[in-house]
Amino acid sequence: MKKTPKRILVTAALPYANGPIHLGHLAGAYLPADIYVRYQRLQHRDVLFICGSDEHGVAITIAAEKQGVTPQSIVDKFHAMNAETFAAFGVAFDNYSRTSLPIHHETSKEFFLDLYEKKILKEKEEQQLYCEVNRMFLADRYVEGTCPVCKYESARGDQCENCGTWLNATELINPKCKLCGTTPVVRTTKHFYLPLGDFQKQLEKYVHSHVEWKDNVLKYCEGWFKEGLQDRAVTRDLSWGVPVPLKEFSDKVIYVWFDAVLGYISSTKEWAQRIGSPDKWKEYWQDESTRYIAFIGKDNVVFHCIVFPAMLIAKGGYIVPDNVPANEFLNLEGGKFSKSRNNAIYVKDVLKTFEPDFLRYTLAMNLPETHDTDFYWKDFQAKVNGELADIFGNFVNRTLAFAVKNFGGKVPVRGALTPRDEEILALMGKTPEVVGNLYEKFKFRDGTFEVMSLARAANKYFNDSEPWKTLKSNPEQCATTLHICVQIVRTLAILFAPVLPFSTERIWKMLRIGTPLSEEHWNDAGAAKLAAGHQFGAAEILFKKIEDTAIETELGKLGEPSETAAGNTAESAKEKLPPIKPTISFDEFQKIDLRIGKIIACEPVPKSKKLLKLQVELGAERRQIVAGIAEHRSPEELIGKSIVVVANLATAKLMGIESQGMLLAANGGGDSFALLTVSNDIEPGSWVK
Repeated sequence: MKKTPKRILVTAALPYANGPIHLGHLAGAYLPADIYVRYQRLQHRDVLFICGSDEHGVAITIAAEKQGVTPQSIVDKFHAMNAETFAAFGVAFDNYSRTSLPIHHETSKEFFLDLYEKKILKEKEEQQLYCEVNRMFLADRYVEGTCPVCKYESARGDQCENCGTWLNATELINPKCKLCGTTPVVRTTKHFYLPLGDFQKQLEKYVHSHVEWKDNVLKYCEGWFKEGLQDRAVTRDLSWGVPVPLKEFSDKVIYVWFDAVLGYISSTKEWAQRIGSPDKWKEYWQDESTRYIAFIGKDNVVFHCIVFPAMLIAKGGYIVPDNVPANEFLNLEGGKFSKSRNNAIYVKDVLKTFEPDFLRYTLAMNLPETHDTDFYWKDFQAKVNGELADIFGNFVNRTLAFAVKNFGGKVPVRGALTPRDEEILALMGKTPEVVGNLYEKFKFRDGTFEVMSLARAANKYFNDSEPWKTLKSNPEQCATTLHICVQIVRTLAILFAPVLPFSTERIWKMLRIGTPLSEEHWNDAGAAKLAAGHQFGAAEILFKKIEDTAIETELGKLGEPSETAAGNTAESAKEKLPPIKPTISFDEFQKIDLRIGKIIACEPVPKSKKLLKLQVELGAERRQIVAGIAEHRSPEELIGKSIVVVANLATAKLMGIESQGMLLAANGGGDSFALLTVSNDIEPGSWVK
């Protein structure tokens, strides 16, 4: 059994400062982390909550160049916006820093130099694309070309979005610089690498010692271990970032993946300086009695379970994460969140219309803890109206209003208990432990459900006890019922505090309890602490129901540009569409043979997230086509569809599977996708002209 930690360090993934925070971000890392921290604070444990903006990287420099501004102006805008959003949503960071600060640059350089001086880093020569017009090496997103695997013409220098293949920019066919459109040349450059393979045995031992981690995290790590950990570049040919602290490499920066995770440490240092105790950060990062929990989304598992621990082990003297409770993805109305097609809900926009606790509760009850989940506006309305208002809010209001009217706003004297009284008191007493155990296991959805279940049981208790009848027929029993109900109001305020911090503070003010809610102890939540005769205030409506018109308005906004995201050129509509290709003659067009094909079978390609293998009937013959559409369409929904096929395209191989043609689809950029289909009345093999 693990020793009880002396303190707890909690970090949430640093959000990239190139766009606003949307609901997917909250569900992935920030709300779970905040619930956990608020719960631990109510346990009176020493817990520190750290985060900040990730402000380096290619996406920011590209956005800045396209807007004609500096990278600093981009990150200044979104750092301020996101810090304000987190505060409005109630995320209670102890420190929210940024990686462009001097304290972070110093921390990153210190780590780099330590690994360099220990000769852990490997210096390598490599071939890289260089733009002679802009006089710069082209990092992955600065170059586009044709994928050597699937022949997709807009593949990036690091990955083909069409077939999912990871690429080196020098592998691209007909590469072009995204800044000027010219063809780059290949030049030799030098970079430092972190040899992850040298730490694989230590990392495997570390990961395997945590059998309590989520299955998705463990399986992801095992996949990397099975393939064998490879060297990973630590430096990059860019001007924006932490400069490499070596004279001969002064024109390079430290790779953003290396410096970003160190933002947790530099943010803690900044916090320590701010509270006037500059060395206190060491207690949280260098004391083995500290338990470190890193909240992230599943796309960050490799950095927090393999890369960052390798860096900490290599540096020495630092603790590594004790748990990395990575969440899956939150989808929107059955589809993916997509900034490029404005299919995203930005938190700042939502908070203009709805209370933050409305959003916190709905997300908490739908967290993607073990699998992807969906946010639906209608479900949001149902959760607020049917649960927050009709169950929790209703119980608080009816209890306090009845007591104010009939008992002078004082806690009534408790008399003899009936079996019904004893049953609800027992449930009230055990719920804190049940919920606490779930929160300790990072099961926040289940924990929130249990608290609402207590509110639901309390409503039933009130109804079954019929105090409006016993008020005259059995005043002592009526007083006992209301005494217990007021105690449950207090209990619910404490237990809901991690999820609904704003609403529970309002309840606390109604109850007029002398000590602040934040000073209550979680373990005392189930006790009947309010003495008979305690005076409380008037009841208030906690949750105002959401009208259908408000939801219809929000549904109508989907797909429309958001003012919150405006100015983010990297995601703007004019940037998401590729330019028109060069003009061709009619004779050239006539060479393309487009035919109607009917999909008669379809299955996923093993080991590929994007490829599907289709059997297509083309009149008198049958073709096998491999298409990169698995993220947009399932095999089941494709079978029986009539599609348009390029029938005379040369045969190609994708992941070793022969593809005898290509289907046509429309891509508006990002996740925007539509398969071109026709009526099944048209016979397979028909010519499209």
